[in-house]
Amino acid sequence: MSTPPDVLPHMDAVQAALEAIGLTVYLGGAPTDAGWVPPDKFAVLYPDAGMAVRSSLADDRTGLDSTMQVTCVGSDVVRALWVADRVRRALAAPLEVEGRICWPAEDLGGPPVQRDDDVTPPVFYVPVQYRICSTPA
Repeated sequence: MSTPPDVLPHMDAVQAALEAIGLTVYLGGAPTDAGWVPPDKFAVLYPDAGMAVRSSLADDRTGLDSTMQVTCVGSDVVRALWVADRVRRALAAPLEVEGRICWPAEDLGGPPVQRDDDVTPPVFYVPVQYRICSTPA
């Protein structure tokens, strides 16, 4: 019997790739602590649990297929799009996950930039989804 893949090392690899290019990255949402002041640009990573996919007719579910949303946030439209550009560049190369061969992330796009008036000061954001796939090395 084969071991199904773990999504957490892939999530860590995405976060590391984004931080390696100098982005501030939050996982699952921006902080809500009283007194927290958002930086003028940052990214928020929202991973899903992924799916263990068949690698052969023997039903070895050792492949991973996951979608990770990166919400690109800025104090204005230009900064939000700047973050989206940097994220796209960071995820253009295959991720480094121990014991796995990762495909380059597939950019699935997202909606247009939106303004969030529920925070003070307001910010602009654009969520972009990426498909992350890997197989055993």
